[in-house]
Amino acid sequence: MSKKPSKSLAQELDRYITPFRYDGSGKFHLKAHKTDEKGDLDKEKALAILDANKKRLIGFQEKLYAQDRWSLLIVFQAMDAGGKDSAIKAIFEGINPQGCEVTAFKAPSKNELDHDFLWRHAVALPERGHIGIFNRSHYEECLVTRVHPQLLANEKLPSKLLTKNIWNERFEDIAAWERYLCRNGTVVLKFFLNVSREEQRKRFLDRLEEPAKQWKFSMDDIKERALWPRYQAVYQDIVRHTSTPYAPWYVVPADHKWFARVVIGSVINAALEKLDLRFPRADKASVAEFDEVRKALEKEGTGGKKKAK
Repeated sequence: MSKKPSKSLAQELDRYITPFRYDGSGKFHLKAHKTDEKGDLDKEKALAILDANKKRLIGFQEKLYAQDRWSLLIVFQAMDAGGKDSAIKAIFEGINPQGCEVTAFKAPSKNELDHDFLWRHAVALPERGHIGIFNRSHYEECLVTRVHPQLLANEKLPSKLLTKNIWNERFEDIAAWERYLCRNGTVVLKFFLNVSREEQRKRFLDRLEEPAKQWKFSMDDIKERALWPRYQAVYQDIVRHTSTPYAPWYVVPADHKWFARVVIGSVINAALEKLDLRFPRADKASVAEFDEVRKALEKEGTGGKKKAK
């Protein structure tokens, strides 16, 4: 009897990928996406998958770095307390820091405001062979600035460019930029950690109760929480207008952190598997040189020893 072909990693993990992927085809309504989804998993099973995904990712990253052809850009967006920081820490544990860099984008500096809105993100892109992680990203420039339009004044744009079309224009610019990156060997993975307002409330309370988490809390978080409906509407607009087949959004249920990490890790590993990453092979001339070096080293190791009588 012939053996059944073994499943690829992408096929094995598909149940944690496809349900949360939106590539711009069909309609998208954020409210249709559950925040407390956990599939067929409990926490114990999820942790086993997370551990397996971490080991796979370490292997893929070594090949990505050695091959030095592709780069991987991972974008994280979420409401406050959505779990971005802890997800990054949990998923990328054990990764070689030489080949991975996390950039957390805060309010833009004076120098950054003197450039176009994509400039500071472009200079932080990962080089070939590397993984770059954006903790918040270029999407803040059509999220926070849209919820707080007065922030646009800080960008010093010519007044005639500040029209009602500015947000659609930014969506177009971002989609074009991401397509450019993909065409030049950067894989773009975008995750929106979809947390409920109730779960955010619980996490804020946890921050207030635990001394180790209190530093994360700010009264600004409460002010932004009051704008929850506005933020949700803008996030829906962002996903609708910037999801493409080459750079889709993954709307990740984030009320259960362990399930969110399964989804994120599965997406990353499946994407890296598709690149067919391999360690570079030495050419014939190099192999011949290796043989000569090996002989010299072996001779060096035995040269000082006397033969036993």
